[in-house]
Amino acid sequence: MRRDQLEHAIRTACQIIDKPEVIVVGSQAILGTYDESQLPAAATMSIEIDILPIADTNEETARLADLIEGVAGEFSSFEGLHGFSIDGVDLETAVLPDGWRHRLVKVQNANTPPLLASCATPAGVSTRKTSASRSWPPSARRTATSSPLSSKPTS
Repeated sequence: MRRDQLEHAIRTACQIIDKPEVIVVGSQAILGTYDESQLPAAATMSIEIDILPIADTNEETARLADLIEGVAGEFSSFEGLHGFSIDGVDLETAVLPDGWRHRLVKVQNANTPPLLASCATPAGVSTRKTSASRSWPPSARRTATSSPLSSKPTS
């Protein structure tokens, strides 16, 4: 996935749920901190992006996540057209580390106005993958958990 696809997913998810803000929690959240040119290919090879809608209750969050999934999820016409899907998640399905809300990176630029997304930090993404019992390729894991890359966000 590329940064422009992340921004497209943010616009699409916000439009689907009629909300101005979402949170990107999956492995592609790393694109909120780094441009794909700064990452090994393995770190951005996923063709799905996990979006957590923001709502007052988890029931409402789950309802909004289902809307996103229905319109732009796996096997949708959106995926067929754009080459990636948007996976709506809620607080029950997203496995996030303690204190994750305090480590979000904001993504808001000329490609997303007036919308805003918050992306999990690379360390939070790595913890999420580990907690969810999924594995990353070693090169992607090194990228997410080390700091040889610029710490300046690209947004």
